[in-house]
Amino acid sequence: MQLPLGLSALTTLLTVSQLNQRVRDVLDTGLDECWVVGELSNFRVPPSGHFYFSLKDMRSQIAAVMFRSANQLLAFRPEDGMEVIVRGRVGVYEVRGDLQLYVEAMEPRGVGGLQLALEQLKKRLAAEGLFAETRKRSLPFLPRAVGIVTALNGAAIHDLLVVLRARMPSLRIVVRPVRVQGKEAPPDIVQAISEVCRVPEVDVLIVGRGGGSLEDLWAFNDERVARAIAASRVPVVSAVGHEIDVTIADLVADRRAPTPTAAAAMVVPDHRELVAWLERLTVGLRTGVLRQITRQRERLGTHARHLRDPRQVLKALQLRVDELSERALRAMTTRVRSARQQLRGGAERLQALSPLAVLERGYSIARAADGTVIRDADSLKIGDPLRLTFAHGAAAVRVEDPDVT
Repeated sequence: MQLPLGLSALTTLLTVSQLNQRVRDVLDTGLDECWVVGELSNFRVPPSGHFYFSLKDMRSQIAAVMFRSANQLLAFRPEDGMEVIVRGRVGVYEVRGDLQLYVEAMEPRGVGGLQLALEQLKKRLAAEGLFAETRKRSLPFLPRAVGIVTALNGAAIHDLLVVLRARMPSLRIVVRPVRVQGKEAPPDIVQAISEVCRVPEVDVLIVGRGGGSLEDLWAFNDERVARAIAASRVPVVSAVGHEIDVTIADLVADRRAPTPTAAAAMVVPDHRELVAWLERLTVGLRTGVLRQITRQRERLGTHARHLRDPRQVLKALQLRVDELSERALRAMTTRVRSARQQLRGGAERLQALSPLAVLERGYSIARAADGTVIRDADSLKIGDPLRLTFAHGAAAVRVEDPDVT
């Protein structure tokens, strides 16, 4: 028997699955890890959470997948058109025989992942209006209590307490210690803001920490922290880092302080300045009152010289009151007499029109069982019940012959 295609008896035949498996094994051996640079296209995220996309350059492209377990570690959101550097391995998807790049790590080319994530979040929150000046609230002039959300072991809390105590020794301060960096920092800060806002006396809140690198300050660039600041019951002052460090928290907060020290000076006035201000007001008030008293005394002296004897004025007023009283009494008497005549005439006319007066003249009113007044005998039938109303009393009757004339 001759074998087709010139195959010998020793030739090993492979199924498609076996062929794809051999290709996969070769790729796993030769390209178990590689670094690839390219442009993202056809990026999509199904409900599974995996990233599916193509990586391309000017001449070629390759399908790629980044499973959810790996992409959850990304600080930025990949988008079509973004140039990235990825680390992964090349394999074959055996079901379809497709060549595919399995990505395990990804970085944007030319800019760090954290910086890109920061810019993406800024753009999204700005589009929602969270940075708008119209939603920023004014700080209270003299808060009953100041809330502080920061770490207890940093320089920020020391600077805040020193300045607040110096400016307003009697001020109540509510401190909620938090982690200010690391994965656990954002949810801790969010919870702290909520807890401090539930203290009724707290009228303003300071959220902050000392300076540091972008990675150190990243908790204050977290979307959850930004939304917690925006939802705060009281105005929030962000005091994160130094003046050159601008975080998302700074942009969302009602006020931004370049340092914790500046934040403390921003939320409460200096009691020494208040005392000096009150003293200036007291002196000004005393001077104004004395000047007003002098002016009123001069006016009183002028009026006293032109003032008539009040007893003469009172007598003239009494005479005028008596005259007006008599005129009013005469007018009222005439008005009452006229009203009585009008009322009597109206009563007589009403009496003439009253149906009771008609009944007094010997007439009666016939009503059907439903109370309808019978005006036409043609509407009656033999046996219909009627109720007759007389001038005095009423009687129930039945119709025997509606045609009687």
